[in-house]
Amino acid sequence: MAYTRKDVSRLTAGERKRLVKAFLEVKRRGEYDEFVRTHIEYYTSDGEDGLRTAHMAPSFLPWHRRFLLDLERALRRVDSSVTVPYWDWTRDRTRTSVPWTKDLLGGNGRARDQQVMTGPFAYSAGHWTIKEGITDGAFLARDLGRARDPLQLPTRAELGWALDDPTYDVAPWDSTVTRGFRNKLEGWGTGSGSASWHNHNRVHRWVGGAMLGGASVNDPVFWFHHAFIDLQWERWKARHRGPRYLPAAPPGVADPQHDRIVARREKLPPWDVTPESLEDVSRIYRYG
Repeated sequence: MAYTRKDVSRLTAGERKRLVKAFLEVKRRGEYDEFVRTHIEYYTSDGEDGLRTAHMAPSFLPWHRRFLLDLERALRRVDSSVTVPYWDWTRDRTRTSVPWTKDLLGGNGRARDQQVMTGPFAYSAGHWTIKEGITDGAFLARDLGRARDPLQLPTRAELGWALDDPTYDVAPWDSTVTRGFRNKLEGWGTGSGSASWHNHNRVHRWVGGAMLGGASVNDPVFWFHHAFIDLQWERWKARHRGPRYLPAAPPGVADPQHDRIVARREKLPPWDVTPESLEDVSRIYRYG
């Protein structure tokens, strides 16, 4: 029977407590740091050589869907009542709204070094030491809203701009495309600075700290954010009724994207699954 992923703002006090406890136990077991390592390993940009699966590619959505499922299964091995909630950043938009509460993710980082000082994931609480990262910092860091150069979370209209596009993705299947639902949602834009970050990408920038770069998994909000991104894929499919993951077939040998992206029925590393197999998850979970 399919379970339900809830809006994080609708979790009860008991649900918050069980969710946090499951996260801390997965961390204690050493499993959580493996998720961080995996994301760092597959954080390949389209300026690098080789296959891209997690970012700047059509498989951005199915890759993170499977990644999220793996984490959720780890949490549910601890407590079968737990599911990953989603954070609707078009509605909960302030530094003090859910999920930035003391009984859930804790709040913003302090001014001098961005260290999170409140909540169960604060370094001072003793249960969340950063062991895998792109820096040597041991504490969870955040810079909600980016104090020195403020930016806003994406709006409902900006998210709608992505959902309105009836095509999943287009050639050359990378960060430069200006059409297609995938990149409008992933958020690689033209130009430079904050104007070039849309939707998914801008949320990472808004949270800041640990959420910047390949080790962004170190902040548990990563999963709440990606659950909301995953929900948008479901909403896009329901809205357009027919369009599917693209490309359907691999780019040809003469195409610069040959062997650089994953087609619909190709294996999606590091798993033995295809994007096609991840398009319908209705038997596993739904969104409430």
